Amino acid sequence: MSSVTENEVERNADGPCAVVDSLGQIGSQWRLVVLHDLQGGEKRFNELKRSTDANARTLSRVLDDLRELGFVERRLEEDAPVATYYSLTEKGRSLCPVFDEIECWAEEWL
Repeated sequence: MSSVTENEVERNADGPCAVVDSLGQIGSQWRLVVLHDLQGGEKRFNELKRSTDANARTLSRVLDDLRELGFVERRLEEDAPVATYYSLTEKGRSLCPVFDEIECWAEEWL
């Protein structure tokens, strides 16, 4: 039987742990799909739309959310044809090892 320290009890009494907080930021299906897809590098909006199978409205909302949270950055190419590119920020790239670990776990347990 494990013992729970006073600090752990205080942290749990104050609210969810860091894992739960983190999943609140990245845990939606579409956010995870987009973050995982952008691991391969910068993509245009339409490329993301095709590769994720998200509709334009959902993808636009998810990208806006991820930009606001600091996981994704947008680059506008104003030369003809005008194009918008999305890529992971340093914060977003820091999730790559997490995705690798989840994939390893899934291969063993799913």
